[in-house]
Amino acid sequence: MTLIMPQNYQPTLTIRDTEAAIVFIRERFQVLLGQKLNLQRMSAPLFVEKNTGLNDNLNGIERPVNFDVKAFPKDDTIEIVHSLAKWKRLALKKYHFGMHEGLYTNMNAIRRDEDLDNFHSIYVDQWDWEKIIAEDERTITTLTETVAQIFSAIKQVETECAARYPASTYHLPDDVFFITTQELEDRWPDLSPEERENKIAEQKKAVFLMKIGDNLARSGKPHDGRAPDYDDWQLNGDLIFWYEPLKQKLEISSMGIRVSPQSLHKQLIQAHCLAREQLNFHQMLLNGELPFTIGGGIGQSRLCMLLLGKAHIGEVQASIWPKEMLKMCQAHNIQIL
Repeated sequence: MTLIMPQNYQPTLTIRDTEAAIVFIRERFQVLLGQKLNLQRMSAPLFVEKNTGLNDNLNGIERPVNFDVKAFPKDDTIEIVHSLAKWKRLALKKYHFGMHEGLYTNMNAIRRDEDLDNFHSIYVDQWDWEKIIAEDERTITTLTETVAQIFSAIKQVETECAARYPASTYHLPDDVFFITTQELEDRWPDLSPEERENKIAEQKKAVFLMKIGDNLARSGKPHDGRAPDYDDWQLNGDLIFWYEPLKQKLEISSMGIRVSPQSLHKQLIQAHCLAREQLNFHQMLLNGELPFTIGGGIGQSRLCMLLLGKAHIGEVQASIWPKEMLKMCQAHNIQIL
């Protein structure tokens, strides 16, 4: 458990006003996201069958929460989702979405192995979104233009939130700085990936860090872990902000252009996960039965935390926390829901 305790922290909103602000931010942002990216809101599952291969494996070491169901065969395991990275792509095909159309969902998940701190909870709530693109649009240009659209939606909500809560809205920079993980390693080769992210975020305030998952030239290791079967490691990235109240970088979104049949096979080999090719989702992808897409996740609680200047994600979501953490937060005027 790692906590950052800001000095002399005083919430500027009551709990009830905070809840009202959360409703405003969430409802307004999802409308703007749908408009800017041409996305329709769709219902999404809380759990999937393990044998479909639809669950997100994250870094490959996190344990999904699983259970059995009386109506299913005894050996059929059901898993709470980690995210909907694969499900969304399948849904676009199943629901007959067209070119440059997409969907977004209000995704809820449980990540039991999360390390709890100011930004991380075992309860995950995010807008998961996915959009169909043409094969020749699988480019860095498509990626950066989409990031700019998402950033403009965040900035618009910030402006509207500041009009309602002028003393409580944290102000963001006007532009996003784009950089690759290799460029970041070349700039600060002696720092850890986490330290590099903090350095660039502090310098540029809003950063989209590209090409995450593949091995870097200097260290021979990935900047950070990425599952090999949803993002193309050459066409993905994280949107991070410098968060002055905690003097730390804060990741708001992970997104990317999704794997093609070719990049899926290559990345599964590199990740020593070739056996996944036999799963239903992967077979469909390899056989060219799924559309080319771009997609990602945008943290709902994190966005509320960022815009409202909160010190702990527990101030904007109801989850569970160790008793020691609750005591520390209470002692520093952090109002955990």
